Amino acid sequence: MRKKFKLPKVPGTTQKNVRFPNDIIEGVEEAIRGTNVSFSAFVIEATRLALEDLKDPEG
Repeated sequence: MRKKFKLPKVPGTTQKNVRFPNDIIEGVEEAIRGTNVSFSAFVIEATRLALEDLKDPEG
């Protein structure tokens, strides 16, 4: 069963600079509007799920 996306809490981090297309930035900002979740926390959870999907042989 596929893990459902949830708004995360983030552990210790290392800074990386990443460029996103404007439409992706707008979509993330819309998704987190009114929440207590940062842009970074959202992207980290989305990336974590993407990495899990890549490990899934049926994915």
